[in-house]
Amino acid sequence: MTGTITHDPPPAAGGRQSGPLIVTEDPDLLDDLLRLCAAAGATPEVHHSLPGTPLSTPSALTAAATSATTPAPSASARPTGWEAAPLVLVGDDAARRVRGAVRRRGVVLVGRDQDDSGVWQRAVEIGADHVLMLPDGEQWLVDRIADVAEGVGRPALTVGVIGGRGGAGASTLACALAVTSAREGLRTLLVDADPMGGGLDVLLGGETADGLRWPAFAASRGRVGGGALEESLPELHSLRVLSWDRGDCVAVPPQAVRAVLAAARRRGGTVVVDLPRRIDDGVAEILAQLDVGLLVVPAELRAVAAAGRVAAAVGMVLRDLRVAVRGPYASGLDDREVARLLGLPLAGEVPVESGLLRATESRRPPGTPSRGPLARFCRGFWERALAESDGRGGSAA
Repeated sequence: MTGTITHDPPPAAGGRQSGPLIVTEDPDLLDDLLRLCAAAGATPEVHHSLPGTPLSTPSALTAAATSATTPAPSASARPTGWEAAPLVLVGDDAARRVRGAVRRRGVVLVGRDQDDSGVWQRAVEIGADHVLMLPDGEQWLVDRIADVAEGVGRPALTVGVIGGRGGAGASTLACALAVTSAREGLRTLLVDADPMGGGLDVLLGGETADGLRWPAFAASRGRVGGGALEESLPELHSLRVLSWDRGDCVAVPPQAVRAVLAAARRRGGTVVVDLPRRIDDGVAEILAQLDVGLLVVPAELRAVAAAGRVAAAVGMVLRDLRVAVRGPYASGLDDREVARLLGLPLAGEVPVESGLLRATESRRPPGTPSRGPLARFCRGFWERALAESDGRGGSAA
């Protein structure tokens, strides 16, 4: 069980961070916390009370867990105390001993007694952000510790693109957005969430590129390392691509989808997801992690009618869904009228780019001409979206 009291932990700087600070003298709790740190790949610093003298006589299990499953800490990689540690785990037994500590973010009070109502008062007294009870909260804590170990800052700006009907051009726009993001120097991942779409790696001209595809992640259950995910995927046009292979696997369990996309978001930068129009449990997991959705709608009445049904399904999960209108326009329609009929904010008009089909056939991905109309549309979208993200306190840098 976890409970939130105030705010998020302090933002981490780039690069691999030091491990958490553990404050407890309960040997059983300490062994559990060290085990969770080992599972997250982090090496903690341990104290009985406010940092002064680290524990000098750890239990046998503590020593074994630290030596066998975590790297040996270097002096430069260790936290330097209460204020400097990226995350502080205070055992319930030590709450009274840290009352006088400087208030800071990133403090978690950890206990075992689910029925102890006084734990919330102790959490307030030490300025804890979270209250966590073991064993129920173990996975949450492993994730938070691993974020520290990976040096996670703010998550990636994550954009989903979905067609209002078949052949709307959603895959083309998703690729162009990713290519433009990478060209602007942002860490970029393009995710193909449509197993029946033929493969975005093909559209990018990299179907034979080395790297893992979706089926390799089908067995993922817990946390997926963000760095390991990025390094395992094909790199095409300065971006990473997670697509499908040509095998029989056309489904990945929702928990694996959740773990993979969460890992991608933790790396920062941008994530672009090409979505299918059929919303199953796996797609719902993706929608729940999107910041913005773009519904690509050709400007003709049948497409608008079909897009209305897609928007209704997507809108049950995703709050920020916008319409991107693609011409040519049917009589009486323009981009604003399409947005009005759908009741969605207008993201803009996706321009027609001459020679796009020939460019794709010659293995040049959409958005490759940096001065072409499609690239200009994508660049304008990213400028607005990133500005909005910064205004909300997020960042894709």
